[in-house]
Amino acid sequence: MGTPNFFIVGAAKSGTTSLYNYLDQHPDVYMSPIKEPHYFSKDIKLQDFNKEYREHNTFDIIKYLAKNKLEKKHIAYINDLDSYLQLFREQRNEKCIGEMSSGYLYSKEAAQRIYDFNPHSKIIVILRNPIERTFSHWLMGLQIGLVKNQNFLDAVMQDYALEKKGWGISYTYIELGLYFEQIKRYYDIFPSNNIKIFLFDDLQENAKKVSAELFAFLDINLFESIDYNKKYNVTKLPKNAFIKNLIHNKFLKLLTSPIPTSAKNILKNTLYSQKPIPKLTKYDRESLIPFFKEDIKKLEYLINRNLTNWYTYAN
Repeated sequence: MGTPNFFIVGAAKSGTTSLYNYLDQHPDVYMSPIKEPHYFSKDIKLQDFNKEYREHNTFDIIKYLAKNKLEKKHIAYINDLDSYLQLFREQRNEKCIGEMSSGYLYSKEAAQRIYDFNPHSKIIVILRNPIERTFSHWLMGLQIGLVKNQNFLDAVMQDYALEKKGWGISYTYIELGLYFEQIKRYYDIFPSNNIKIFLFDDLQENAKKVSAELFAFLDINLFESIDYNKKYNVTKLPKNAFIKNLIHNKFLKLLTSPIPTSAKNILKNTLYSQKPIPKLTKYDRESLIPFFKEDIKKLEYLINRNLTNWYTYAN
């Protein structure tokens, strides 16, 4: 059994799931079956989460690890090292061993803890225009039934005004998109050649090229059999309020958990509508640019990328 030597650390709602799945298809890569175990973000504590977020993201890790074959899970908050290392027990001869926890970018402790665990770790980051990231975050909340406010800007401003904020405590729509300090924590600790920054726009434009750069960064061969046509985390909204409440109901999650993936996909297509989802407007963009503009300018120098369109573009 090996231990992780690379980490996708975020940002949330920026293409991390796509990177995880591309890597998971590579024969020289072993990815944690729990996509986001969050072991190194000790300052993100499940007991501090609001009730709805805690219930939505809690399952019995001991029961899970007792299974002979570890099934794919989206997210967990694992506290002890033994349980964390068990996630990699099925690793065999793969050269690269990794995991992806989007909370590691927001966490103030994760960078140092990852370095202490393995100072030679490679760090992968993918960033999205923070305004578009915020909008996608809000849409996700609507989809899974956690968000009640169906007015985007109102929801963002209400969350920003809260006194008590944090991962799982509030939505942190704005805070998660203030990338400069979050990324600087990694550059302050790891050698710059151990850090690779991607942009969501590049992934959208040419996923195959991004994957080739990713594989080169990890020093593994190009793998041509990856399915780039499949889309991950596509937003679909519940058909009506009744179904929205049903999806969010914990009993339904428990009831459907043993169902095969193919059957779950049929169930999702039945419950979710195909109607157009809300769009990010010019007014939305212009209203949020002031929250991010100065942070983006500092980020440009840190990662040596021109990000002008992030704070001047408004469709």
